[in-house]
Amino acid sequence: MSNLQDVVKVGIADLNFVKAPNIIRTSGLGSCVGVVVYDLARKTAGLAHIMLPDSKQAKQAHLNKYKYADTAIDIMIERLSKNGARRNALQAKMAGGAEMFQFTSASDIMRIGPRNIEAVRSHLQKHRIPLIAEDVGGCSGRTIEFNPASGALRIRTVNKGETTI
Repeated sequence: MSNLQDVVKVGIADLNFVKAPNIIRTSGLGSCVGVVVYDLARKTAGLAHIMLPDSKQAKQAHLNKYKYADTAIDIMIERLSKNGARRNALQAKMAGGAEMFQFTSASDIMRIGPRNIEAVRSHLQKHRIPLIAEDVGGCSGRTIEFNPASGALRIRTVNKGETTI
């Protein structure tokens, strides 16, 4: 992956923002989903590393709002808008949501990857943000890197190598 620009890193259950020429990266996407929301003309983007689909299921008193699809996407859109992105120009790409472990139970609660994918899609639809491309599912972890100047999302997977969407 590129070393020419500064790389802004996003941790697990975190989010951050970048303007070109810098790029943004997150690693360790297993069942987690990395969702990028960006304004290509303004060359600005946000990236959230989402661990769980819904904050309403949380029981802790101090909620990490970056951890959940419903709250992280709302925060990302609001902050992008405050920093010059145009809501009507926002687009999204996502990767991750793998099923890292096979469960014999048919319980949907254990299918975190697919539930994260659906939650991200649902919240993007709620905000009328088109999902331009995705690389989701499977059983391999991913590292992703987004370039807000080109709109390219590079995905590195142990089994499949590197692709760009």
